[in-house]
Order: sequence, then C-alpha cells, then structure tokens
Amino acid sequence: MRPENQSSVSEFLLLGLPIQPEQRGVFFLLFLGMYLTTVLGNLLIILLIRLDARLHTPMYFFLSHLALTDISFSSVTVPKMLITMQTQDQTIPYAGCIAQMYFFILFTDLDSFLITSMAYDRYVAICHPLHYTTIMREELCTLLVALSWILSCASSLSHTLLLTRLSFCAANAIPHFFCDLAALLKLSCSNIFLNELVMFTVGVVVITLPFLCILVSYGYIGATILRVPSTKGICKALSTCGSHLSVVSLYYGAIFGQYLFPSFSNSIDKDIIVALMYTVVTPMLNPFIYSLRNRDMKKALGKLCNRAAFFSQ
Repeated sequence: MRPENQSSVSEFLLLGLPIQPEQRGVFFLLFLGMYLTTVLGNLLIILLIRLDARLHTPMYFFLSHLALTDISFSSVTVPKMLITMQTQDQTIPYAGCIAQMYFFILFTDLDSFLITSMAYDRYVAICHPLHYTTIMREELCTLLVALSWILSCASSLSHTLLLTRLSFCAANAIPHFFCDLAALLKLSCSNIFLNELVMFTVGVVVITLPFLCILVSYGYIGATILRVPSTKGICKALSTCGSHLSVVSLYYGAIFGQYLFPSFSNSIDKDIIVALMYTVVTPMLNPFIYSLRNRDMKKALGKLCNRAAFFSQ
C-alpha cells in the first residue's frame, strides 16, 4: 500500500446523541432497558422455537435466525453508545470503528435477506398450500439462510475493503452514535467516487431488490386471498402474514425514510432518530409483534411457563 493511501487517523470521536448533559442519566436507563428487552425477548423466541416441537417449521426456522440477527444487530451499536453516555469517552480506535461498520452492514443486510425469505415462505404457504411441505424443505430453508449470510458478508466486506483504501487526514469527529459508512466517507480526504458507486449498487441489490421481492410475494398473496370465498378463510390467511407485515413496515419504513427520502431527514438529529428506530426500536419490538400476534408462540410460552412453575415447586 502506498503511503498516501494509509490513514493518518488512529481513532475517531463518536459525538453520540444530541442530548443535554443533565438528561444523560435518563436516556442511559431508557436505552439500557430497551437493549435488555431486545436481548431477552429475542433469546426467549429462540428458546421457545428450540423447545416446542410444534414450532419446528420453516417460518419459525427463519424467525429464530431473525431473532439472533436482531440481538447481534443491536449489540454492534448500543453497548458502545451506553458506554459513551456513562463514561463520556467518545473515542473509538480506527480498527474498532471499521469493525463496527463491518458488522453493522452485515446484520443490516442479513435482516433484509431473512425478511425476504420469510415473505417467500408466506407466499408458498398461502398460494401453494398443498405443495408447501415439498417446496419448503429443510434443505431449501438452510440454503436460503446460507445464501443470506454469504451475500451479507460479501456486501459488508466490499464496503470495508474499499473504505480501508481511503485516507483520513485531520477531521475525525463522527456526528453519530456509531461508525456509519456515509459519515465516514464524508470525513475522508480521498476520492470516494468508487465507494459511493459501490454503496449505491450494493444498496440496490441488498435493500431494494429484496423489498421488490416482498412486494411481489404479497401481490400474489393478496390476489390469492381475494379469491377465497369465506371471510373466515381470509382472516386466517391474513393472520399468518400480519406479524411479518408489521416487521417489514418497521424495517423498511426506517431504512427508506433515511436513505431514499433525504429531504425529510436533512439534519443530523433526524438521521440519528431514524437510525435509532432501526437499530434499537425495531429489534426490540419484533419479539412483541411475533409473541402477541401469534397463537403458536403464545401456546409455547404458556407451556414454558407451566414447565417452569412445575419445576419451581
């Protein structure tokens, strides 16, 4: 590597959330509670799916991986944010910042692919119910999850390798609570045209195309539901998609609100608020969405509670 391509910055400053010093204690407790809820709630989902044989289906197989991804997703950014709020130490090493960015992109993309796989599962279940068991075999589910990991790793690695080629000459203050790729590119004193081109291209592949696949899946689902003669059948079909649609709305609503509609998020504060939505709020809400709106999850939770009460006697 040529000397001019090497970074002269050894650390970055994460400026964090735009809150007053006297409010830090309240926000620290708030985000700590949200993070613990995210971790415990998603761990509970994984535990229920592992213990209850009725949940050993493709839909819950994808859900368990989504829950694990949500835990990892929040763990990439929230602990560092909490430490910064508590210690007032805003520094993060160059290597640590690059690593945080890598895993943030990895789990963001992985969320997108897993949600798309779940949409395909719902499409097969409603549009081809008689062939569901033959189509959604264990091999296909494993392949979809493996492809999700491979594509996510490739996407994240491409951004990371291109970023390490850039120079950061003087400015090292990131107006965010984590090492966001866009914020890092703004600090670079190198030519970032290739980085921006790859960011746009990969963004289309890992965000826009999966979203279009979800829209097509639900287009077919909607057409199938409209052909169902009974109201009871329509309600049953909608109930199987309600939780997934809620997750899709939360995830893509926040993503598109920030990246596709910049006029509505042209300030740093708004960017941070939107980022908090999909890094903190959405992973926390997913367990509630799937547990409160899902009859099988409620039964599994009741069974686990009864088992715990029996052993505690």
